[in-house]
Amino acid sequence: MTAIIDVFNDYFEMIPAVSNELREAVFKLRYQVYCIETGFEDPGQYPGGMEFDDYDTHSVHYLIRHRRSGDYAATTRLILPDADCPEKLFPLEQHFEIDNVAVLDAIGRKHLGEASRLCVSKAFKKRKNESNRPVSVDCDEQDYFTSHERRIFPHISFALIACLIRACHENDIHYFYGTLEPAWFRFLSSSGIHFTKIGPLVDYRGERWPGLIKVTDLLDGVAAKNKGVWNLLTNKGCYWPV
Repeated sequence: MTAIIDVFNDYFEMIPAVSNELREAVFKLRYQVYCIETGFEDPGQYPGGMEFDDYDTHSVHYLIRHRRSGDYAATTRLILPDADCPEKLFPLEQHFEIDNVAVLDAIGRKHLGEASRLCVSKAFKKRKNESNRPVSVDCDEQDYFTSHERRIFPHISFALIACLIRACHENDIHYFYGTLEPAWFRFLSSSGIHFTKIGPLVDYRGERWPGLIKVTDLLDGVAAKNKGVWNLLTNKGCYWPV
């Protein structure tokens, strides 16, 4: 049986957006998803067709590229602590109430990040009823993609998490925040990824929990559930080895 990571790599690649050209591709894809496909952001605020904010200057960005077409299927960022202002609040800290303060007490902010702007282009989502979600949890361009390619689409969600794992590894981030829709929370939990809820459910572009997870706990949970997914997340142990 072919490993998940090998099948995924046959059709897609994870690309760190380290150049101006690649970062523009990130912002254009975010505009497409957040302004056009989901309506989460007002397109009028981004006349250049690129969605960005002031966190992008201290974030690590990744793209997932469809090899055959060259199209960018998905993107995500890990917001890092602001070196110029270490106490600057993360977006989650601004928009959500945190009532589980004790869990944060032992975490130095220099090792804390936030997973943000996870999004998948509509064309690469599995089902029509997921077209208004930034990330698919389970495309109807059926004539464009082969059946083998379509079977890989659910793994794009895991690949986005793999990008975050790489970004954490490269930037000495041990914990990260995430905002979690109930369906996304259930999907992650079923995969062994157990975020700690650190506050109440809030209506912020739909109902979401503020969550926190330790990178090593995330990987241990996945390893116990599915070693194939663990291999995808860590590139067979190259990032955060056992």
